[in-house]
Amino acid sequence: MTAVDNMPAATRPTVSIWHRLGVQGRPTVPHLLLTVAILLFFAVFLIWPICQVVIAGFRDSDGDWTLRYLTLVLTDPIKLQGLWNAAVIAILTTALSFAIALPLATISVKYEFPFKGILSGLLLVPLVLPPFVGAVGMRQVLSRYGPFTQVFAPGSEAGIDWLAQVQLFGIVLVEALHLYPILLLNLQAALANMDPAMEQAARNLGASRWTVFRKVTLPLIRPGVFAGCTLVFIWSFTELGTPLMFDYDVVTPVQVFTMITEGAENPVAYTLVVVMLAASVLFYAIGKLLLGRGFDAATTKASVAATPKKLNLITGFPVILLFLLVIGIAVIPHLSVIFTSITSVGAGEPGWYKSILPQSYTAEHFGNALTDKAVFGSIVNSLFYATIATAVAIIVGLGVAVIVVRSNVPGKGLIDALAMLPLAVPGLVLAFGFLSMSIGFRQWFGDATDVNTADTGVALWWTGLFGDGAGPLFWLNVQEYPVVLLVLAYAARRLPYVVRSAVAGLQQTPRDLELAASNLGAKKSTVLRKITVPLIVANLLAGGLLAFAFAMLEVSDSLILAQRADYYPITKTIYELSQTLGTGIYLASALGVWAMIMLTLTILTANSLMAKKLGAIFRI
Repeated sequence: MTAVDNMPAATRPTVSIWHRLGVQGRPTVPHLLLTVAILLFFAVFLIWPICQVVIAGFRDSDGDWTLRYLTLVLTDPIKLQGLWNAAVIAILTTALSFAIALPLATISVKYEFPFKGILSGLLLVPLVLPPFVGAVGMRQVLSRYGPFTQVFAPGSEAGIDWLAQVQLFGIVLVEALHLYPILLLNLQAALANMDPAMEQAARNLGASRWTVFRKVTLPLIRPGVFAGCTLVFIWSFTELGTPLMFDYDVVTPVQVFTMITEGAENPVAYTLVVVMLAASVLFYAIGKLLLGRGFDAATTKASVAATPKKLNLITGFPVILLFLLVIGIAVIPHLSVIFTSITSVGAGEPGWYKSILPQSYTAEHFGNALTDKAVFGSIVNSLFYATIATAVAIIVGLGVAVIVVRSNVPGKGLIDALAMLPLAVPGLVLAFGFLSMSIGFRQWFGDATDVNTADTGVALWWTGLFGDGAGPLFWLNVQEYPVVLLVLAYAARRLPYVVRSAVAGLQQTPRDLELAASNLGAKKSTVLRKITVPLIVANLLAGGLLAFAFAMLEVSDSLILAQRADYYPITKTIYELSQTLGTGIYLASALGVWAMIMLTLTILTANSLMAKKLGAIFRI
C-alpha cells in the first residue's frame, strides 16, 4: 500500500486512475485513439499472422486440435536433420560474422587513420545485396569448371564439384559476408558509448590487453553483442533464399518451401514453421540470459572523453590493409553477380568456362532485363509494392514514435516492443502467417472464384456492398491477387526501420516549438503536420529509404506469397530465371545488378541522413 492509501478517507486526496497506473499526467484523447489504431494494426498484421501459423500447425482437416503433425516432424529423421542443419548454419554464420565485425569495430572506434571514412562506408556494401542474389553469382563461381577450379586445380579435366562438396560452407560464407555489417554497426555503437575510464583503470592496475578486453570491454558491450548476434542468428536460421540457390534442400526453410509449393495447405509445413519459431524464441531467450543483461558500469556516465589514437599512412598501413582485405572478400558475391551479368553467351561464345574471368563480355543482358516483359514487369511490381509498403510503414511508424516519445499513454513500452518484434520474428513465420490468413479468408468467404457463386452470407454481403467485380476471394487470395497481402507483409516486416528512425528524431527534437503551437491554439493534427513532421523529416526519409530498399528485395514473403507470374516481384523473378536453362541465370544476374545499384543509392542516402546513427536501426 502507498502512503496515500493509508491516509484517512476524509483527508485522502483524489488520485486519478492514470496516477495509479504510474502515468504522469492524463493522456490526451488523440493519443489514446492513436494507440488503439496502432494496437489494432499490430493485432491484425503481426499477432494474427503468427497465431494463424500456430493454429494451422496444430489443427487437422476437421478443425480439431491435434499433435499428430508435431509428432511427424519430431520423429522424421529428415526433418530433424533439416532443423539441425539450419541451427549449424546459424551458429557458424553468427560466429563468422562476429569474428569479422569485432576487430573492425574496435579499430574503427579506437583509431583514426587515412581513408577511414571511405573504408568504413565500403564495409557496409554487403548490405546492398541479399545473400539470395549473391548466391546466384556464386553458383557460377563455384561451378565445376568455374574460377575456383581454375585457381585451385588448373587444367583439371574432371573439374571440381564445389557446390556438392562445400555447400554448407558456401552458404555460411555468403550469409556471413552479407550480415556482418549488422553486427558491425551494433558493436561500433556499443564501443563508442562505453566509458574509456574503465579500460584505463584496468590497465593502470597491470591487466594485459586480453584481460582488459575479456573482463572489462566485452561485458560493457554485451548488450550490443546480444542485439547484433540475435538478428544475425535468427536471420540465418530462417534464411530461405541462399540454401535454395545452392540447391541445399536438407535444411528446414527449403523443406518448408518445397512442401508449400506442392500444396499451400500442407499442415506439416506450418508445423515445421512453428518449430522454427519456437527454436528462435528459445535461442533468443538463451542469448538474452547470457548476453542481454546490462552491465552496471555500462549505464554510468563517461568520466573522460574517448580520444581515438591517430595513425599516419605508415603506422596505419596494416589497418588499411585489413579493411581492404575484408572489403575484397565481402564483395566477392557482388563481383560474381556483376561478372555473370556481363558474360556473353551463345553460338561461338566461350562465355565463362574454364577461366578465372569471363572470356567474352556483353551488356545486352541489362537491356534484356529492361525489355523482357516478365522481367521488366517484376521491376515495376516491386517498385509499386515497396512504395505502398513504405508509405504504410511511415504512417504507422510515425504514430508509434509519437506515442512512445510524446505521449503519457500507459503501456507505451509494449507498443515499442511490438514495433520491434518483426526484427526478432523470422520472416518465414510472417510469410506463412499471411499465407494462412489468405487460406482462412478463402474458407470464410466461400471457396469460389466468382463471388456470385459463393453461397456464404459474408460473400453475398460483400457482393452487395462492393459489386460483382470486387469479391473478397479475389482481393485476399494470394493465388489470385497477392498484391494486398504482399504490401502488408512488406510493411510489417520493415516497420522497425521507420520506428527507430522516427523515435531517434523525436528524442533529439525539443518540444518547445510543439508546445508553443499548442499554446497558441493549434490542434494536435496541425502541430503534427506543420511542426513535428518537418522537424524529423530527415529521420523519416532515412527510415523510409531503408524500408523501401529492403522491401524491394524481400525474399521470404516474395517467394511464398507471390504465386502468380503477373504479380511476381524482383526476387521471385530472379529465382524463376535462375532455374531456367540457357540465358536465365545471366538475366537473373543483370536484374540483381539493377537492384544492387538501386539499393546502394538508397542506403548511402539513408546513411547520410542518419549520420552515425544507422546502427540504431538494427537493434531490438
